[in-house]
Amino acid sequence: MLRFAAVVTAFAVGATAVYAQSTAIDQRQKLMKSIGGAMKETGGMMKGAIPFDLPKVQAALKVLAESAPKAKDLFPDDSKEGGDTKALPIIWEQKVDFNGRFDKLAADATAAMGSVTDEASFKIAWPKIGGNCGGCHKVYQKPDK
Repeated sequence: MLRFAAVVTAFAVGATAVYAQSTAIDQRQKLMKSIGGAMKETGGMMKGAIPFDLPKVQAALKVLAESAPKAKDLFPDDSKEGGDTKALPIIWEQKVDFNGRFDKLAADATAAMGSVTDEASFKIAWPKIGGNCGGCHKVYQKPDK
């Protein structure tokens, strides 16, 4: 009976670790998709493929400003592998820089919420915000195959 209890306990601990790992990965992928969604339409506006729409830009900036700080908590040490993660191991080696990039994205998006009032100001502010995302992806994300 004691051996059975030990096996059940070991299984429960392992299952809990796997659940926590997949939950963090799932949560960060969901959050990153929301950030990607905010970037997609505004990126189209930046390229002139979609008409400029200030309320949509402000909504996208709000998503970025609110999501970036949350993202920092979705890369715990036990989520380095598993699921369908594109996160590179360097994230955990350079955690201060990695988290700082989310802080910068949030700060830039918050500042843009106050400064973007028309298409001209949007076209000045947006490249800095997009650069935050692209710069982070180049260092910390596995490239698409």
